[in-house]
Amino acid sequence: MKKALISVSNKEGVLNFAKQLLSFNYEIISTGGTYKLLQENGIPVKMVEEVTGFPEIMDGRVKTLHPKVHGGLLCLRNNAKHVRQAKENQIAPIDLVVVNLYPFKETIAKETVTLDEVIENIDIGGPSMLRSAAKNHLFVTVVCDTADYPKVIEEISIHGDTTFETRQQLAAKAFRHTAAYDATIAAYFTAQLGENEPENLTLTFTKKQTLRYGENPHQKASFYSGKEQGFSMAFAQQLHGKELSYNNIQDGDAALNIVKEFEDEPVMVAIKHKNPCGVGIGESVEEAWHRCYEADPVSIFGGIVATNQTIDENTAELMKNVFLEIILAPNFTENALKILTAKKNIRLMTFERARIKEDKNLFLSVNGGVLIQETDSLVAQDYSYNVVTEKAPSEAEMHDLIFAMKVCKHVKSNAITLAKGLRTVGVGAGQMNRVGAANIALEQAKKAGFANGIALASDAFFPFDDVVRMAKEYGVTAIIQPGGSLRDEDSIKACNELGISMVFTGVRHFKH
Repeated sequence: MKKALISVSNKEGVLNFAKQLLSFNYEIISTGGTYKLLQENGIPVKMVEEVTGFPEIMDGRVKTLHPKVHGGLLCLRNNAKHVRQAKENQIAPIDLVVVNLYPFKETIAKETVTLDEVIENIDIGGPSMLRSAAKNHLFVTVVCDTADYPKVIEEISIHGDTTFETRQQLAAKAFRHTAAYDATIAAYFTAQLGENEPENLTLTFTKKQTLRYGENPHQKASFYSGKEQGFSMAFAQQLHGKELSYNNIQDGDAALNIVKEFEDEPVMVAIKHKNPCGVGIGESVEEAWHRCYEADPVSIFGGIVATNQTIDENTAELMKNVFLEIILAPNFTENALKILTAKKNIRLMTFERARIKEDKNLFLSVNGGVLIQETDSLVAQDYSYNVVTEKAPSEAEMHDLIFAMKVCKHVKSNAITLAKGLRTVGVGAGQMNRVGAANIALEQAKKAGFANGIALASDAFFPFDDVVRMAKEYGVTAIIQPGGSLRDEDSIKACNELGISMVFTGVRHFKH
């Protein structure tokens, strides 16, 4: 008679699985809560201590850590020495192990969790059994995912056992599962101790979906999610439309990062190629849309938009006439959904605005390695706002300067953003020099008919006064920048000469 050891925290589907194993003449061994569940449902089951001859002790901390369990799992059935030693020590082989682990990830997610509770949800016996069974997959089937129950039962019904190929696949999954489990535990305690540069960095993510392709059709791609948090594409909910693409996800992430800068004031952000082509603030979501759209009605075509407000019927009516890839919002009214879902392919998505649980670190892959840095979390309230010119900005100009810098922080460097009336009127992104970025933004504003009273933000300091002098020709009247150049005085002097106000923030926002 073959033996199956079942010990699961997630009891979903386990009763039916056990009943089917019984029909294939398996003897079932179990522990604790799983044993009780099976017994209460009339399934013949043997307690693990009946196998080991040793009771569960220390509040269940020690129950399966025994030679009669691990010997039964690790014995090579084609090795005469192993078989002889197993018989000498009365160790019976275990052919199938079904284990899923204590819910550590769910435990640490609780706001009021105690350290004692965290520690008691670190599974020791479960990972040990999974690893032993996976190591000996030549003979032992290991199951750590309830989704694999049907496949295992099907193969046993056909072949009398699982195939070696399936056992190998399940073993690989078990090792991935225990690796991710250990990584989560390690990350928790590393964070608790405030260790920012551990000697080993192990990251774990869960597959969310296979993507149609990557940046280009010849590149394969997948999407994995990590720690749940707000303003996240990984945890946004898709309500309608085609599947997301690799580029969609990157653009959506860029849009949400800008939206996050604007607390509760209604904002609309349009993104193309991870850079904003239009951002607008209004008294309502409808007004924010108008300002965002008018900022660059050409580039928004085929773009992604995001807002921190509920999309209402009026705004939806305006949006439906523009080709958009994705609309991201905390919510949509019922009528707005009716209007927008009439467009078959547009992706409508909702996201959580909660600011808690945000990642402190940003990861970037490079060939053969990973760069890690703190997230650029400095916001408008963190700036010093030091007026360095004879002329101070007006109240309206100051609002536009702060708005422009909030956007500029998220534009690829070298970056220049222009704003007027709480909307972007020009964006210069990713240029090799600051003059080039300024020229792109200023020409855009000029073509759109914005000729005076423009606020200019720069992500880094001006090493020369050339941008100031160019800006004057296009109607810029106020500038905000970090300051800190050895030649700051050149720019200040030029501003004073040309009647432009300039504010230093003391904060640089390079974005490579």
